[in-house]
Amino acid sequence: MTTPAGPPPLPVLGNLLDFGRDPLGFLDRVTQQYGCGVKIRIESERDTYVVTDPAQVEEVLINTGRTFQKGYQRHPLMRLVLGNGLVTSEGEFWLRQRRLAQPAFHRARIASYGETMVRFADRQVQGWQDGQDLNLSEAMMHLTMEIITQTVFDVDLYGDPRAQNVSRAVNTLLDEYAHQMTSAVRALMERLPVHLPVPGEGRLRRAVHELDVLILALVAERRAEDRDHGDLLSMFLSAQDEDGQGMTDAQLRDELVTLFLAGHETTANALTWTFFLLAQHPAAEATLHAELRGVLGGRLPTVQDLAHLPYTAQVVKEVLRLYPPVWWVSREPQADWPCDDVLIPAGAEVGISPWVMHRDAQFYPEPLAFQPERWTPEFEAGLPRYAYFPFGGGPRLCIGNNFALMEAALVLATVAQRFHVDVPEPRRVVPDPSLTLRPKGGLRVQLRARTETP
Repeated sequence: MTTPAGPPPLPVLGNLLDFGRDPLGFLDRVTQQYGCGVKIRIESERDTYVVTDPAQVEEVLINTGRTFQKGYQRHPLMRLVLGNGLVTSEGEFWLRQRRLAQPAFHRARIASYGETMVRFADRQVQGWQDGQDLNLSEAMMHLTMEIITQTVFDVDLYGDPRAQNVSRAVNTLLDEYAHQMTSAVRALMERLPVHLPVPGEGRLRRAVHELDVLILALVAERRAEDRDHGDLLSMFLSAQDEDGQGMTDAQLRDELVTLFLAGHETTANALTWTFFLLAQHPAAEATLHAELRGVLGGRLPTVQDLAHLPYTAQVVKEVLRLYPPVWWVSREPQADWPCDDVLIPAGAEVGISPWVMHRDAQFYPEPLAFQPERWTPEFEAGLPRYAYFPFGGGPRLCIGNNFALMEAALVLATVAQRFHVDVPEPRRVVPDPSLTLRPKGGLRVQLRARTETP
């Protein structure tokens, strides 16, 4: 075994300053310079080893729950927000929750939400005007919030004050969480030998409490009704394990908050990046419009249409390659793990970056180019399984991946038929790696109405 290489760490701070200034650029640089298994120090008590070989990534993700754990007990902020939901829980508890939640995400059940996704996307663009300046990030966040609120709670943001309150609480929570995650002050204070209150943490805790109150009130109301609304909450309420036990209110709270955060901002960001890239690649946009015109002829899309929109699916795949919603995945080996010729000790952090791996020239010719047409069956057949994993993999594969892919394709097909977007200053648009990969400061666009309208 060899000694792992990596950038020299500073005393106490390790590599935190370089990582904190530009996480994506830092990961690009160190993986290119030092290769797979590069050792960095971004936490106060342990080293992180960044793995970039698909076979090793597969070993880590496939064995999560056995020889690797997610280790979120080390991340109190995430536990504060998500509780013990599917993203953060481990072991037998996670397995039980996954089995209870899985039927709600069956393909047939998910397909039933397609009409809702299209209806809300159509309602959104009905209010847009030719030449209008718009923060597209905010618009997509609002749209996906409408969709997730309707599909989870069967309530409409437009007409139900409860849904509006939940939306405000979720957005506040997301903003505060993103601020805390990227706070250099917080990272430095976590290195102190005594615990001190971190500026802004009180706002985050209040946002969590407000959301908890709202969600638990909706759960109590639905338990009292005892009626199937055809939404995800109804599925969760009726789910039972082999002993006939369902989810407690606390478990429902954790899974619902996880759904809102994981199923809302991630898809909104993917859609925002989609229109950003199409605005800069007119040939790809023209190919997309030709497909939409040929298949849909100006009408609104349906779930059944998706099988006949292969280029639309290729666009979504390529966007998720260049801007994966989750840019960093971490696992904790439960025993010393030999990674090629480097022995990674138990309890260290194994870091995996879809951002880095999705842009590796070894797997993707012209890796920084937006080329939806690369996603042919032949290309995918030759791609290592874990060279592309926008939704993770193994037993912890994102439970809502089919929901997200369907939503992205249907919203894209609905909006792109109506509008083209111009991005006035594309060079100033940079990714902000917080909870998800969002455009820093949002994405300002100018809308251009198209002639083919449903």
